[in-house]
Amino acid sequence: MSNAPADIVELFRKRTRSPLRPRSSDLIQAIFPMFRKAPPQSGALILGECEQWGRNIYLIAQQKPKPENLRTREDLAKLNHGMLTAEDHSRVMRFLKEANDTRLLGKPVSIVTLIDTYGADISMESAKYYQAFFIAHLIRDFLTIPIPTVSVIIGEGGSGGALAIQMTDRRAQFDDALYATAPPESLAAIIFRDSTKVKEALEISKPTAHELKELGIVDEVLPSPKSVSDVGGYARPLGAWLERQVKDLARRKLEALLRVRRTRAKAFGVYVREHARKSSRWASFFRKTPIRRWMLEAPKDIKTFSLPGHVLQPSADWGVESDPATFQGKDRYVKCGDMNLKAGSAEPGCGAVIPLSAFLANHYVCPSCGHSRVMGALGWISCLSDADSFKELNRELTVRHLLHPSLLTREYSDFIAKQDQRSSFHEALVTGEATVFGLPVALAVCEFYFAGGTMGVVFGEKFYRLTEYAISKSLPLVSLCCSGGARVLEGTPALMQMVKTVNSITRLKREGLPFISVLGDPSTGGAIASYAALGDVILAEPQALVIFTGPRVMEARGFHVNEDDVRAAALCRASVQCYEDLEFFGPIRGIHEVAPRKDLKRSLFKYLEFHRHSKPVSNRYWSSD
Repeated sequence: MSNAPADIVELFRKRTRSPLRPRSSDLIQAIFPMFRKAPPQSGALILGECEQWGRNIYLIAQQKPKPENLRTREDLAKLNHGMLTAEDHSRVMRFLKEANDTRLLGKPVSIVTLIDTYGADISMESAKYYQAFFIAHLIRDFLTIPIPTVSVIIGEGGSGGALAIQMTDRRAQFDDALYATAPPESLAAIIFRDSTKVKEALEISKPTAHELKELGIVDEVLPSPKSVSDVGGYARPLGAWLERQVKDLARRKLEALLRVRRTRAKAFGVYVREHARKSSRWASFFRKTPIRRWMLEAPKDIKTFSLPGHVLQPSADWGVESDPATFQGKDRYVKCGDMNLKAGSAEPGCGAVIPLSAFLANHYVCPSCGHSRVMGALGWISCLSDADSFKELNRELTVRHLLHPSLLTREYSDFIAKQDQRSSFHEALVTGEATVFGLPVALAVCEFYFAGGTMGVVFGEKFYRLTEYAISKSLPLVSLCCSGGARVLEGTPALMQMVKTVNSITRLKREGLPFISVLGDPSTGGAIASYAALGDVILAEPQALVIFTGPRVMEARGFHVNEDDVRAAALCRASVQCYEDLEFFGPIRGIHEVAPRKDLKRSLFKYLEFHRHSKPVSNRYWSSD
């Protein structure tokens, strides 16, 4: 019988976050008496190995601070206690390679991970060292490593910091542990702009073990003892469960384990299966909808005016049936630095008055000062592909087709309805086929005007389907990232889309097709910590914000922010370190090239053409005229 309190805030404060709760080192000592630490270690990471249950156990554990670690002012002032840094993630990647090397010597190997973290370190130091890229590569490593893996959320599972080592063959969680898209304080800051509304944030995120088991994110719920300080009470069920799983997985073929990982990752977020079978619209992977209207209206949040100066409301008649000849925009203008319709919203700019058509043709960049605005999917499609070449796939897919009913709350339904008013698209990812200077590509573009381009279950499903389409047509895949991260209103299933998109890219790689990732402003959160960081080539506009945790959330948590250090131009210059320290960065190469928006299409074509000329001439999709 569970000893977890019924009230989620009481659970969070008195048990999940209790300073008396056993830490990873306590449980390791109780379960693995022959454990040998692998130096060097940080305060938040434990690595080591032992021989137990007939296997070489490679153990990776996150460790929150104990009370004795918080005795000085310096200790209390440290904000990233219990969070893995980019350096820690680098150590984990190398440790996984060591485990695989041991397997190649013919020794039986299993990997066990213990998860207890507020999330990945969100300091500027880690951000400058490509923290988001490390998370993406670790997710890929756990999906592909040919070793049986087991994970347990022993306390708190926060965001990508937990996900980086949680996507294993078997996954458990204690019934008084919580696993969420972000730490509750960060969730509250994102959703309510008030970090004190922890209860409301927890109720939305549905982070308890039983809820997550129903959603397919964990397989087993482990009982917790009556006393939160009872090490043995936690260690006994944990040790027994780990032994069963390690022994059972050892009897299974590795290829079968890898296949199950791929199948499970592909299924994340697809809940309403019966509805899917009955709906021919939903089930149509490859139905294409041509886009007949390009850049002919301003986004609905841009202030435009006529010469007399009165504000005009942009029309909302975009659609596949619209006639481009109806556009009447010659007398519409925008003012650089004064385009926001929200009262009191200041933005940088030089004050130049620009014809709307010229502003749109210049991809939302002021021709006078070069200041750029965030661009929606329609603008990015026009920026990167040939006019009138884009044909949309899966246009009608929405959260009502996929999302678990418990997560489709009234608040979320109201939120979706508001987004429908802001965007001409139905979701935050727009997918389809297009050409780039005549070369065909599969194209995925974030729609920032829909929920800030956030990743949810439809985003992940559409990305997966586009990958399947690219494979069926032998097309290169191009993505444009312009995202605010995971959609926290969908709870942890939104976080799992990081796994789903990484799995999709991994499948594309097995088929030998190229993936070019383009980073627009902003590229943050789950998008940059998953598929967008895995491009064979990564391009970016110079001022793109490229960071795992958004500056507003960082500041709310007390972290120093210097956005200049995490703009694409600065990160591209710093990427030389990736080549100078290959051991630390492994396969990570940072941002390969930056180019202004007007030049991104040419840069993209350069790499597409290189791939084209490296393909056999018999490939009908790439054969020359």
